[in-house]
Amino acid sequence: MLGTPHVGRLLGGTLLGRLPSGMAPVALVLWAISAGHSIAFGGLLCALYGLASALAQPVKGRLMDRHGQYAVHVPCALLTAALLATLPLTGLYGGPVLALALVTAAGLTTPALEAGLRSLWPSLIRDRRLRHTALALDAGAQGLLYIAGPLLAAALASAYSPAAALACTAALGLVGTLTVATAPPSRHWLATPTTAGGGSARRLASGPLIALFVALSGIGAAIGALNVWAVAMADTHRQVMLSGLIPAVFSTGVFLGGLVYGHRTWPGTTTRQLHCAVTGFLAGWLPLLAVPGPHVAAVAVLVPGVFLTVVVACAYMRTDALTPTGRTSEAYAWLILSIGVGQAAGTALAGHLADHPWASAALPAIGAVFALTVLLLAAPANAPARRDHA
Repeated sequence: MLGTPHVGRLLGGTLLGRLPSGMAPVALVLWAISAGHSIAFGGLLCALYGLASALAQPVKGRLMDRHGQYAVHVPCALLTAALLATLPLTGLYGGPVLALALVTAAGLTTPALEAGLRSLWPSLIRDRRLRHTALALDAGAQGLLYIAGPLLAAALASAYSPAAALACTAALGLVGTLTVATAPPSRHWLATPTTAGGGSARRLASGPLIALFVALSGIGAAIGALNVWAVAMADTHRQVMLSGLIPAVFSTGVFLGGLVYGHRTWPGTTTRQLHCAVTGFLAGWLPLLAVPGPHVAAVAVLVPGVFLTVVVACAYMRTDALTPTGRTSEAYAWLILSIGVGQAAGTALAGHLADHPWASAALPAIGAVFALTVLLLAAPANAPARRDHA
């Protein structure tokens, strides 16, 4: 699959261009602390960045479906890089309000690389089985963002300064986005025209799709809570590298899960696989309720990371099965929005609960419980759709 023309460049460029997603949460919190603000304010910055990025995803997805990927990716990348690079200077001397404004604007202009890549897979790989492998590898490889990203941000902040971490974040995001946008499949991609017919053929929203997106917000809340909880634990134990190590171990599980899940075809429908994966994701968070030490916690978060890949891959396949032709980029963007909104909520809540160890450690499990509950309640409506596949 990796030998297919353009696949390596697009996957690698997307990972590099999305590296700010892994670096920014840690870099923003550490920058806020270095500027004299609290962890709660750092959590608010992370939440706004993630929320703004997620909220703008459907708009960018719709624009890509109409005008192509190049016309959307390049301007967004230039604006995001400029905003992140200038934040340490203007945000430091302009006060918290200006910092909040810059971070929000940077989130709003973040390129929709993930949705764009998922929309390219059908044109790049025709065989459905290989597309399943590609999607699993894609979802698992996203874990590399949260292995390299937090570690790189923490290392740069420790060796140089949080401002250097933010500047590096801006540069890497710009280079990766340009690598993708200038590749022929992305530069010349156009969505398949929407199927002609009545309003129902063109309508994106449906009961099963909405239930799926609501459930995914719980998955996002668990991820967002983990990022700030890791920073709080690093501050408590006075080991700054824990802020990058714990998310990196979690994301190592994401990467390994992608390799295992994509290696073979699994039994059952996509819906059943999704339910099993969310159950495993929930079970993986339960050891944190005992409030273990940092090293035990770092090992424990590997398990939910493994199941997260399966959750994301199955969610994309379900979305594809429930989405009308010509609306895939927008639908994928709504999926990313759902996770991003949950992640922002989890990040903000974890920031306010940072002084309560048990409550902050329980937040990831609470998010997973919410996701599983919504999926099970919607199970009758989530019966396999016409394009549902294993």
